[in-house]
This record gives sequence, structure tokens and C-alpha cells, in this order.
Amino acid sequence: MTTAVSTTRILAAEALGTALLLAIVVGSGIMGSRLAGGNDAVALLGNTLSTGAGLVVLIHVFGPLSGAHFNPVVTLAALFARQRRPGLAAAMMAAQFAGAVLGVYAAHLMFGEPVLQVSTKLRGGGAQVFAEAVATFGLIGTILGTQRARPDFTPVAVGLYITSAYWFTASTSFANPAVTLARSLSDTFAGIAPASVPGFLAGQIAGAVVGVVVFEWLLARPGQDLPLDEFRGTDQ
Repeated sequence: MTTAVSTTRILAAEALGTALLLAIVVGSGIMGSRLAGGNDAVALLGNTLSTGAGLVVLIHVFGPLSGAHFNPVVTLAALFARQRRPGLAAAMMAAQFAGAVLGVYAAHLMFGEPVLQVSTKLRGGGAQVFAEAVATFGLIGTILGTQRARPDFTPVAVGLYITSAYWFTASTSFANPAVTLARSLSDTFAGIAPASVPGFLAGQIAGAVVGVVVFEWLLARPGQDLPLDEFRGTDQ
């Protein structure tokens, strides 16, 4: 992102990019579950491949405009790194939440589902909360690490990490508060019941905080607070 990009365009990019991300996540979940004939493994595989591929494209498209965060914890990490002003960071997070909800509604419309829904899919328990902490920790590490060594590889790295984390975490790696809240509004394959949301959010915030602290220490250059020149990247 360059300083020539206006605040309006940054916020529009975050809202639109997050909306497209949720349309991909929820839409591919609906398509996968309809085609899988009750086989959740096949449905999850379709959901995974679509999400990972879509992330690579979205980060390439929107990265030069807004940094392609699409994720409040990524924006908070950028704020901690002093790469975003507090006012801009708050506005970006609001745009992410709004875009996420619109993306869920778009997916419902595409598949002829009722637009307004509330998920009944419980994803509770300490194991899933811990899985969200691990998933978010790894996401922050992926972004910081690739920005340190190969910033041009960040979009691909994030897409590959999320593709992997869908399968190695018990929670299927939401790793994103905006995504989590928006998916509570979809009673489909990708949904999460509102009662499960607080635990997921707690895990994500904890994982992000630990991730920033650990990877700042591991990767920071002498005299530099965080190992990156521009905070770019996202999650599911």
C-alpha cells in the first residue's frame, strides 16, 4: 500500500475484500455440502480448496490498496506495529465486520437460501478454543515471517497456511473475528452457533497477541520494532 491511497479507498477495499472472502467461504461450503451427498470430508475438502485459492487472489488484488487484512486481529497487529493509526485501524475493523456480513448474505442469495439466518452449529469446547488460538498464532507468524523474508510470497503463503489449517486444527481455522461473527449468521455448512462465538473470539485474540510477541522477538531486526515494512495479509 502506498500513501497515495485515500482512506475511503482503503476502507472500501477492506469491506469489499472481506465480503468476497465470506462469499467464498460460505458459498463453497454450501456447494460442497450439496454435492458431497452427506460426506462431510468431501464437503470440507471443497470448502478448503476454494477458500485457500480465493485468499491468494484477494490478497494480490487488494494488498496494494489496503494491505488486504480482511481480519481485525491482523489490523490490531498492524496497529501495534505502528503501521496503522488508531482511527484508521478502528475504521478498517468496522469495514471488515460490515463486509463480512454482506458477504454471507451474498452467498445465501447465490444459492437460494434465506438471507437472514442464525446458525445452530455448535463448535464449543476447550479443544476448539485452543485450536483457534493455534490457528491465529500461525497466521500471524505466516504474515510476519514472509514479510520479513519474501514479502511477494505473502499472498500464496497465507492461502497455503489456511488450506493446511482447515485440516490440522479441530476448529477448521476461522482465525478471524469478523469471519467468526458473520458465520454465526449462516445456518449452513460453514456456520457457527452464536453460543460458540465468544470462545472462538477469545482464542483468536490470545493467539494473535502471543503470535505478535513471539514473532516480533524471533524476527525483528536490530533497532526495529517489528520485522516488516508494510503489514499485509489476511485469514479466512
